[in-house]
Amino acid sequence: MKEGRRAELEAIAGAVSRETFDRLVAFEADFLRWNRVTNLIAQSTISELWQRHILDSAQLVPLAGDARHWLDLGSGGGFPGAVVAILLKDRPGATFDLIESNGKKSSFLQSIAGRLDLPMQVHPIRIETASSVIQEVDIVSARALASLDHLFHLAEPWISRGARGLFHKGRDFKREIKETIHKWESDLIEHRSVVDPSSVILEIRSLRRRP
Repeated sequence: MKEGRRAELEAIAGAVSRETFDRLVAFEADFLRWNRVTNLIAQSTISELWQRHILDSAQLVPLAGDARHWLDLGSGGGFPGAVVAILLKDRPGATFDLIESNGKKSSFLQSIAGRLDLPMQVHPIRIETASSVIQEVDIVSARALASLDHLFHLAEPWISRGARGLFHKGRDFKREIKETIHKWESDLIEHRSVVDPSSVILEIRSLRRRP
């Protein structure tokens, strides 16, 4: 069963070492233990944890290229930030900043960072204040956090300075894009999700407010 899951992961994220795969399995086991008492995600999706949450997060790795400094907004239970940090742990110079203001969720993430020895720092602060703490990054990610318009407001401090945004969006993504066109200009690429055909990853560059 493990080899089948590893092959499934590699089909999405590319080759992973045995050690990396084992760390991801350890993350999954810890997540399930914590979720029994902290409600990291809805109980209705627990049975789909590997496919719906872990693999869905892992698909960002090929889109990130050789990025090394990653900022994840509203990390929740670690999707996508902790999953990507596990997959890219051995990349030279890789660092991951995860923003999660919920105390129980940030405690879980801090526990994972220590147990798996990840190059990941968890910031239990509001996203609106994070730009004073975290400066230049390569990637800004967010999953199931806010509307695209709100995401643009939150991520502007970094994307306007050269970072790329990678945002998971569901089937209503075209409506969300339309809602931004009168306020924002950007270079936007739609990447069809390899996990859920009705969803996309929106890649955002050169974000700027319309005059």
